[in-house]
Amino acid sequence: MAKRLSEKQKEEIIKLFTSGKTTEELSSKFKCTNLTICRNLKKNLGEIKFQELINRAKSKNKYFGNQTTIRSLESDDNLNKNSSNEKFDNEENFIANREEDFSSATPFVEITPLNTDIENVPQKDFSSIPISEIKFPKIVYMIVDIKLELETKFLKNYPNWHFLSEEELNRKTIEIYDDLKIAKSFCSKEQKVIKVPNTEVFKIVAPILLIRGISRIVNSGKLIAL
Repeated sequence: MAKRLSEKQKEEIIKLFTSGKTTEELSSKFKCTNLTICRNLKKNLGEIKFQELINRAKSKNKYFGNQTTIRSLESDDNLNKNSSNEKFDNEENFIANREEDFSSATPFVEITPLNTDIENVPQKDFSSIPISEIKFPKIVYMIVDIKLELETKFLKNYPNWHFLSEEELNRKTIEIYDDLKIAKSFCSKEQKVIKVPNTEVFKIVAPILLIRGISRIVNSGKLIAL
């Protein structure tokens, strides 16, 4: 089950996040999943503020990364200038020797192309776990609308999975929650939370979900492939 954070921990998480700490660092510090950190931050800061801070952190990291690269290039440039005269003399001698060797080189020989098949298969998806390998909790909770229709999202709606390919991000997902309070915190007025007492049902209905275009389940920081 997802670790429950105290109110004091939640306040400390918000303070550290707004001061520049990443969700990965906070996840390690408070010994909980990255998804738990993101959920609490979005709940307390709001989706827009949360995304602004994420983008600010990315820009800051990119800036410092560029400064490090510039300093490295300047150092290399100074080193090259100090040895340029010596290299110039060596290169003149090298070119003269190569011209002499070329005049006596053997004729050009064409190399026969390789007549073998090159394996061209899609890269294996290491980010998701097959549902056959998952052991669900005994009870989970789901969010549905007032007509009891499943609440689906695209994978790109989850910031934690933005590193995946465009094809993966366009997959439809459903999310299941181990904790009732967490599920209710993501439930709007037009929705409600239902209890799933037999989690083996997900393995049974997996083919039906695939037909409906749902190919992933999100649960406690795990991405489950149907």
